[in-house]
Amino acid sequence: MALDQAHVTSKVPNPGKAPARDHADVLPAFTPALAREMEPLYERVKHVVTPIEWPAFAPLIKAINTFKKERNAAILAHNYMTPEIFHCVGDIRGDSLQLAKEAANTDADVIVQAGVHFMAETSKLLSPDKTILIPDLEAGCSLASSITGADVRALREAYPGVPVVTYVNTSADVKAETDICCTSANAVQVVESLGVDRVLLIPDEYLAKYVQTQTDVEIITWKGRCEVHERFTGEELAALREADPSIKIIAHPECPPDVIEAADFTGSTSGMINYVKDNRPPRVVLVTECSMASNVAGEVPDVEFVKPCNLCPHMKRITLENILDSLLYMQHEVTVDPAIAGKARRAVERMVNLTA
Repeated sequence: MALDQAHVTSKVPNPGKAPARDHADVLPAFTPALAREMEPLYERVKHVVTPIEWPAFAPLIKAINTFKKERNAAILAHNYMTPEIFHCVGDIRGDSLQLAKEAANTDADVIVQAGVHFMAETSKLLSPDKTILIPDLEAGCSLASSITGADVRALREAYPGVPVVTYVNTSADVKAETDICCTSANAVQVVESLGVDRVLLIPDEYLAKYVQTQTDVEIITWKGRCEVHERFTGEELAALREADPSIKIIAHPECPPDVIEAADFTGSTSGMINYVKDNRPPRVVLVTECSMASNVAGEVPDVEFVKPCNLCPHMKRITLENILDSLLYMQHEVTVDPAIAGKARRAVERMVNLTA
């Protein structure tokens, strides 16, 4: 999925097509001494990273952690990153808004967004004076690509006077046309805070339908969907339940209604993680991008994760190799057009101030 490059700059000659890099001159050898030094990090991921894989990962992790200190950089690792990124190089870990908020409070001059493009834009909105880098310009999002700022302006014409609540999983251009943003965790609170009978909640159709079950406010939807969550089915979960009636099924609200109906609990990524940590079910299904289950598993070794595994192809464009390139060559810098940054920032900050 190609991104709109209008608001992106890059410090390499061919944005989106950076040349392959030879890391031989910056990577340490995987010696017994390095193995001992890296052992505490391997302890974090040994449940999902095999001893065969670790000698390839460890030198990259060592180099990244060295160069980020030299750059005064912080790496934001989204919950959907693979474990070797999430646990071994991520300085701030969590969902997209949490990452952006915490990044604004760091002393780092450089932020490397181990996530997708809209997240990097949101980080730039909340940290306008920091350099925001994304390791791969093609790390997009089907949901963010489902709507444009022009679409929001057309919706305002079609529904005059109806407030627009926009999911943070959108471009800055869309946020700039918005009254207030929301996350999957606070969408109901945001909708009800407006004190109206009717709102537009865009662009995630399934999140909007879930919110409608939690409020009396009339919700007008847009037909945007996450390509990871929309692939799950209630039939698939029914088969898991039949195989083990004791299993706990925890779904993200971006899933279709039949999936949410089949679940024992529905919540944001942070809500899903907290449910597992607080309740410690013996066997659990996290109905979301499956790298998150791998990341949580190390923190709750007594819980068995059953994985109906859907991977996000865009999140998986972020690798240790291109994180290292991002730090070495200061690529690819993400900027937001000043003409839209102020309006987009206000929509995000209005939500942050409400939920704070």
